[in-house]
Amino acid sequence: MKATKILMDEHRVIERVLSVLEAAVAKAERGEAVRPGMFLEAADFIKEFADGSHHHKEEGVLFEAMAAAGVPREAGPIAVMLSEHERARAYTRAIREAAQRWERGDTAAVSQVATAARGYAALLRQHIAKEDQILFPMAEQAIPRGKHDSVIAAFDQVEPEAVRASVHAKYVALAEALEREIA
Repeated sequence: MKATKILMDEHRVIERVLSVLEAAVAKAERGEAVRPGMFLEAADFIKEFADGSHHHKEEGVLFEAMAAAGVPREAGPIAVMLSEHERARAYTRAIREAAQRWERGDTAAVSQVATAARGYAALLRQHIAKEDQILFPMAEQAIPRGKHDSVIAAFDQVEPEAVRASVHAKYVALAEALEREIA
């Protein structure tokens, strides 16, 4: 399996939670009942899976392999992706903080959750499209053929395959539970 295929498969799981966030925001803004805890669980998913697992492999392995192959980190696509990862982290913190206030009864926090969740979803949707359509094909071209296996081996050092499978299963199950709840 290609390293970029692993990352793209993870994108599909992340997109499921983006859809949940968008649906939950729409329901909340219509005045329908939505659990603030749903946003906290989504923030946990984002922190642990999207950022902790997925972005960790991108930043710590794929981008490093691309840089070693001559793709600059300080400018161009890698720099843009790193900047967007930081913006996504800020949105995640804002979702969590506002959802915690909402959970404690601060109804004004609902609009702050909505703004942060909507911003995160919009950012990640375009970010994923750029990675899938531009950055990953670039990586496959830039990284020498003989080095592709070493990228997957480095993924295994960051997150052993058995752990990756376990993490993936845990967060797919969470995505499914959130989808059922919002349906």
